[in-house]
Amino acid sequence: MRSESEAGRCAALVLAADRHAGDAVATATGAACKALAPVGGVPMVHRVVRSLRTSRLVGRISLVGPARDLLRRDAELERSLADGTLEWLENASSPSASAARALEGSAPGQPVLLTTADHALLSPAIVDHFLERALAGDCDFVVGVARLDTVQAGYPDTRRTAIRLRGGPYCGCNLFAFTSGRGRALATFWRQVEQERKRPWRVIAGALGLFATLRYLLGRLTLEQALAQLSRKLGVKIGAVVLPFAEAAIDVDSRADLDLVERILAQRSTERSAQS
Repeated sequence: MRSESEAGRCAALVLAADRHAGDAVATATGAACKALAPVGGVPMVHRVVRSLRTSRLVGRISLVGPARDLLRRDAELERSLADGTLEWLENASSPSASAARALEGSAPGQPVLLTTADHALLSPAIVDHFLERALAGDCDFVVGVARLDTVQAGYPDTRRTAIRLRGGPYCGCNLFAFTSGRGRALATFWRQVEQERKRPWRVIAGALGLFATLRYLLGRLTLEQALAQLSRKLGVKIGAVVLPFAEAAIDVDSRADLDLVERILAQRSTERSAQS
C-alpha cells in the first residue's frame, strides 16, 4: 500500500545492470559494475537516485539490478535498501526484459518513470520538466528526447546517436513514462528498438512500413507523424516531450562519455567555487 506522500507521484525504475560483462566504463574506473562507476567522485547511480528523490513528482524508487551482492559493497545504497527508502529488483537478461518484469510488479494505475543508472547528469529539473508534460497529456507512453542542435550547442564535442526526423534530428534521453496500463505493453516493441538502437531507420522500417521509411530517409517524416503512425500500429497512444536540456541526452556509455561528464562536473565545481 502506498503512503500518503507517494500518492499522485510516479514510481521510478532505474535500470542499473550492465548490458554485458567487461563494461568499458566499469573497467576504466575499476568499479564492480557501471552503475557504481564514480563520476566527479560519486557513483553514477547515487547521482540518479538523489535527483529522483529531489523531484516533486517521484515517489517510490526501485533499482533494477545489478546483482544484490554488488550493492552490499556500497554503504549509502545499502542503508537506503535497509530502511526501505530504496527497493532492489533482480534484473533480467536485457534492459527491455528487465523493464517488462519490473513493470509487472508495479502498482496498477500508478504512472511509472523509467530511466538508467548511467544518466549521471540527470537533475531534478529535467525529471520534473519531463514528468509535468508527460502526465499532463492523454498518452499511454511518453518518451523524452532532445534536439541534436540543443545538445551540440551545450557540448559541441559530444557525439550522440540521433534519429533524423524533420524538425530534429532528435537524441534519446533515457527517460520514459508509462502513464497507463496500456503503455506498459510496449516492452515487447522496446526489445526491437533495443536491438536496433544504433540503426533507427530499421526501427522505422519494421514498425511503420515502406512509405514512412522513404519519408524518413528523405528527411520528410516529422516526430509527430512517426509517433502517430506508431501509435496506430501498436494500438497505444505514444507521445514525446522535447527537452530543452543538453544534459538530458548525455549518458555514460563509453570512455569518451565518461571523460565528457567528468569535464562537465569539474567545470560546474569550478563555477560554484568562483561564486562562493
